[in-house]
Amino acid sequence: MFRRLIRPLFASTSLLVLSACSSLPENLASDNPNIITDYQVWQTSSIDNSEVRLGGLIANVQNLEDKTRIEVVNLPISSSGKPDIGEEPQGRFVAYVDGFADPVMLSQGRLISLIGNTGKEETGKVGEYEYDFPVMNARGYHLWRIEERVIIHDFDSYLTPCRGLYCRDARYGTRQGKVIQEVK
Repeated sequence: MFRRLIRPLFASTSLLVLSACSSLPENLASDNPNIITDYQVWQTSSIDNSEVRLGGLIANVQNLEDKTRIEVVNLPISSSGKPDIGEEPQGRFVAYVDGFADPVMLSQGRLISLIGNTGKEETGKVGEYEYDFPVMNARGYHLWRIEERVIIHDFDSYLTPCRGLYCRDARYGTRQGKVIQEVK
């Protein structure tokens, strides 16, 4: 009887854990099966007011009278809405968020994902260069952070000196490590 309970319990717990790993934040969710999540597709799309979910790095933030203008350097996003920091930027877009958004919270270089509808394209400048910005009227956004962890690989000698029950930890070999960056 104990085995009958363990198997379903283990399966349901595993499903719960796995579904939590790749879930989309609530403020980026949509019921629309045709939501655009690719920057290139969005630029070539001729559908007005189409629903879009994009992400990237914040380049500039301006608080206007009744809304906030966020300029974003686009990065491809995963199915969980996270910008892929391993990919090259694909272009820029502007997102308008209703109300005031604190520029300190939306600081330059921070990762963001947004959901909204296509707006009218606008012309602006990146430095001295004239640039046509696709526009999104955002209804939700999610800020991400990059977590770093270090993995160290030991290539030690397995011949550590032991005397009786005491073995000392001797490091005679080389060590290598690498930094892993993850978007959380």
